[in-house]
Amino acid sequence: MASKKRPKVGIGVLVFKNGKVLLGKRTGSHGAGEYAFPGGHLEFGESIIECAKRECLEEAGIKIKNVRFLRLYNLKKYKGKHYVDIGLTAEWKSGIPKVLEPAKIEGWRWYEFDKLPKPLFKTTRSYLQALKTGQNFFDE
Repeated sequence: MASKKRPKVGIGVLVFKNGKVLLGKRTGSHGAGEYAFPGGHLEFGESIIECAKRECLEEAGIKIKNVRFLRLYNLKKYKGKHYVDIGLTAEWKSGIPKVLEPAKIEGWRWYEFDKLPKPLFKTTRSYLQALKTGQNFFDE
């Protein structure tokens, strides 16, 4: 019997520091050339908050605090990929963002919230919409 493909669970973290947000330009996997928040895959047995903290530390070398739920996204835009993406917000706690996974991210930078770079990764746009409207579920 053939195994069924199942969606993966992704976690993304909109990290705030002094009114700015952290974005990195993606280089690998899906969404290359697009800007996205830190994040990654939820590991078996891991809590959502543990995943958010781990991914921020592994990808960008920063610690975060006050992690909160923002929105849920059923993402199928990228060919051959299907993710249930959990969007979170957090505050920067410590660390200077640096590229720790160069195969995935070209560089990290803090951006003014109203001057974000383009193009934005598909999930990134939904974070902004959720913040503006309070909508917390997206299905595509």
